[in-house]
Amino acid sequence: MYAPKYARNIDPASIKEFIKQHGFGIIVSQWSGKLLATHIPLELQNESKLVGHISRANPQWKNFETGREVLAIFSGPHAYISSSWYDHENVPTWNYMAVHAYGNIRLIEGDELLDSLKNLVDKYEGGSQNPVSIERMSPDYVSKSLKGIVGFEITITSMEASYKLSQNRDKKNQLSIITELERRNDPLSVSVAAEMKKNVTSS
Repeated sequence: MYAPKYARNIDPASIKEFIKQHGFGIIVSQWSGKLLATHIPLELQNESKLVGHISRANPQWKNFETGREVLAIFSGPHAYISSSWYDHENVPTWNYMAVHAYGNIRLIEGDELLDSLKNLVDKYEGGSQNPVSIERMSPDYVSKSLKGIVGFEITITSMEASYKLSQNRDKKNQLSIITELERRNDPLSVSVAAEMKKNVTSS
């Protein structure tokens, strides 16, 4: 991952929390010289492993050999930054937050796969008015559903994070950017503004 020095985040706890909050990621692998990618939810477990599954109809799983290195990409809020918001001449840019997690993959099945599904469903059903759970589904339905997916676990070996939030600007220009982002009143811009407020420089 390319990340300007001012935008790099090297705090493991912060990066892991980011993954938990932005769990819908992209898993990237290589097969016969081609890059393959799938957009899927990934669950961080035991602080060092990512667990997920893809459709059995998706050919990407066929190259998930034990020990093969894969890349998981997680994206946070992002927004266009107009150079008209600066008090000096400059080029437009884009503020964003992203994490790359590298690791070795292995397939999981049986109870291990079932447990990963239970955890995933419980996490995202937590805010539902009438939450569903794997335990309340019929055993036959769960069994048939499991046959249609391929589960995996990624043991994380390294992580990189870029939180590019105009840290290279002075306080005056940072505050101007925050004001303009909030004025847009769209969720992504407002989220970027909120993240910027946590790190406004004192100068």
